[in-house]
Amino acid sequence: MGLPVNINELINGKTVEWERIEFKKGWNPQNIIKTITAFANDFNNWGGGYIILGIKEKDGKPVLPPIGLNLNQIDKIQKELNNLCRKIIPNYFPIVEPVDFQGKKILVLWCPGGSIRPYKCPDKLGKNSQYFYYIRHGSLTVKPTIDEEKELISMSNQIPFDDRPNYKFSVRDFDLLAIKTFLNKVGSDLEKDIPNLSISEISRKMNIAEGAEENLLPKNVGLLFFAKEPQKIFPSAKIEIVIFKDNDGIEFEEKIFGGNLFEQTLNVLNFLKNQIVKEKVKKIEGKAEADRFYNYPYQALEEAVCNAVYHRGYDNDSPIEIRIYPDHMDIISFPGPLPPLNKEKLKQYKFDVRKYRNRRIGEFLKELHLTEGRQTGIPTILKEMRKNGSPKPVFETDDERTYFKTVFFIHDEFKNEKISLGKITPQVTPQVTPQDERTKIILNFCRKPRSSEDIRKLIDIKNRKYFRTNILKPLLEAKFIQMTIPDKPNSPNQKYVLTKKGEKILESYDKN
Repeated sequence: MGLPVNINELINGKTVEWERIEFKKGWNPQNIIKTITAFANDFNNWGGGYIILGIKEKDGKPVLPPIGLNLNQIDKIQKELNNLCRKIIPNYFPIVEPVDFQGKKILVLWCPGGSIRPYKCPDKLGKNSQYFYYIRHGSLTVKPTIDEEKELISMSNQIPFDDRPNYKFSVRDFDLLAIKTFLNKVGSDLEKDIPNLSISEISRKMNIAEGAEENLLPKNVGLLFFAKEPQKIFPSAKIEIVIFKDNDGIEFEEKIFGGNLFEQTLNVLNFLKNQIVKEKVKKIEGKAEADRFYNYPYQALEEAVCNAVYHRGYDNDSPIEIRIYPDHMDIISFPGPLPPLNKEKLKQYKFDVRKYRNRRIGEFLKELHLTEGRQTGIPTILKEMRKNGSPKPVFETDDERTYFKTVFFIHDEFKNEKISLGKITPQVTPQVTPQDERTKIILNFCRKPRSSEDIRKLIDIKNRKYFRTNILKPLLEAKFIQMTIPDKPNSPNQKYVLTKKGEKILESYDKN
């Protein structure tokens, strides 16, 4: 079995911060139980962490190649670990996975933030041991101070919204193809195990569901990323782009991006990159290379959009808004930042963020390389704007922290230019965008005439009505596929085949 992460990137600290990874040469249960407890307490809502056995550590980094563990060691550790975790109060069990890495066997203990914190464990293994809480301070596992302990206890059962179970829906609402696409894009070994696993087993392996087998509940983060119809569950989980023709806001054009968080984020970024970002090349006399600059540097916009997706409140009924004016752009999410960040600190560009609203959404975005990590977004925005010669952006909120807004000002060379959009492919539904992996799979499959049942089974959609309304019909309306018997749409011999327009969509997909 695999983990829902790219193991090479995990070990090299590319998708998980070093503070959230501990490398251990071997099995030291007395220290490991404290680290498991600290990750489970997830004091700062960072998302827990990982303990990797079989790799030596030096200055917090892995020493490679790994020492590795033999199979007998792994088997023994797993048995001891089960008994060890029963000493944690309340009981907490990490997700444990033996992994082949650089020709050696290692053992990965994935310790997500627990759902019934705070947790405590014995300070030593033996008689007369005392129980204490443990938290993480940077890369260290420590006992909390008196004030920290009070805060930890006050966080009892305060689980971030994205990591909470959703009692109104079930794991049957997950789209298996969306899960496959995600695992493929992050390079997870779990993808190849999917044909042999039930949706319940996949959900547990990815930690997107919890509960007893007879009542396994999806977590909100799983529904946001992998639901078949995300907006039916979270109507406001979308991004609205409004393009104003003038600064008075009288004439405007609006575009709404829905679908799961991965789809809508990519589609918004592609729209900004292809339709809004403009480049100019200026030849300077006596200089070999021409100067290149943009109205808005794409990397800065990408960070701001991903920050909005990461940090917005998904129990809030306001979508993310992107307002594009002739001379500036606003990216707004709701609610505002968590304390201690406030409007005065934002004005002074002081971003001392400690706690996070969503601990799981950030993990998925980092795995997809859409965001880098904690506290890196705003410094990246400032760097990219400076590098482009653009005015410094403004970050703002109000006294009650009801919103967070990033204001980008257009580069001076683009002032007084009208906003001109290129030809925009209509977005019939999220299922028919060229970037959607499901569309690519269906279009490739329909190079030969296929029945609707064959297509439905290919993408593992059990609900026929949902399939016809949300997948087959939009593809027909977009003229990506066509009927083989157009004059008899309900014929039992009806099949569907790729059109020339569909072929062009496939070509554009492959180029991207």
